[in-house]
Amino acid sequence: MNNLWGDSLSGFWSAWIIVITLGSIGIAFWLLYANRKTDKTPDAEGNVETTGHAADEIEEYDNPLPRWWLQLYVGTIIFSLGYLLLYPGLGNFAGLLGWTQEGQWEEEVARAEERFAPIFAQYEEIPIPELAKDGEAMQVAERIYLNNCAVCHGSGAQGGYGFPNLTDDAWLYGNEPEQIVHSIANGRNGLMPSWQQLGGENIENVTQFVLSLSGLEHDADRAESGAATYASVCAACHMPDGTGNQGLGAPNLTDDAWLYQAPGQSVADSVRQTLRNGRNGHMPAQAAYIGENKVHLVAAYVYGLSQED
Repeated sequence: MNNLWGDSLSGFWSAWIIVITLGSIGIAFWLLYANRKTDKTPDAEGNVETTGHAADEIEEYDNPLPRWWLQLYVGTIIFSLGYLLLYPGLGNFAGLLGWTQEGQWEEEVARAEERFAPIFAQYEEIPIPELAKDGEAMQVAERIYLNNCAVCHGSGAQGGYGFPNLTDDAWLYGNEPEQIVHSIANGRNGLMPSWQQLGGENIENVTQFVLSLSGLEHDADRAESGAATYASVCAACHMPDGTGNQGLGAPNLTDDAWLYQAPGQSVADSVRQTLRNGRNGHMPAQAAYIGENKVHLVAAYVYGLSQED
């Protein structure tokens, strides 16, 4: 029970669990005892006692419980008490064996590390571009990816709303091997501030200018008006020509990759929403989850995805 509720419970809740658990077992034993019946001898007239229940004039005999069933029932009660003594289950009582699910998990992880660490160490010695061509290694890497990365980036690594596509060349922080390793191992934090204070007119003008950077249909007059605002508030991150800054994770505004374009939403609406509300992206560090010895392997897998035609 400690594993479900934390390292320890308050005295009240610990006592509550003990009372409920042992009380339930006690009630089960009492029901068995109260309904015991050992005498099934007919009376002097040959009648056998019935329960008083009748259906279609057929009465139910009040016979004792089958011996095998009775023994099995008693056995389950004994088993439950033994289990509670050996394993966690009674409030703060940890069990005589000292077993915990966390401890078992840690033992299994340690055994797996001892077995597979030498294999991953060999992979770490191979440069990422070369490792990405090793089919056997990539099968291992794919399983690690699917278990840890696919929930956000998709099983096909094509991303989704707010989650980057790993198969294209529109990488916020770059897709060179060392950049990918850093992203996986240490995570990334992207922040696009809200520019609501610019006002509706300026937001619309900047939106049209951003559309012009990527060659999309736009209002030329508004785009011209938005150029000055873009230069003063946006160019520091996205660069004057809109090509972005991988050092900051600032997106390239001249391509056709729009991270926060929802299905059915126009690029213009996505840009307006971004300018009004800002964006806050977070890629959690994975080294602690998958192990530092696996980061190199997963980086090779991701690198290979971005190099495919």
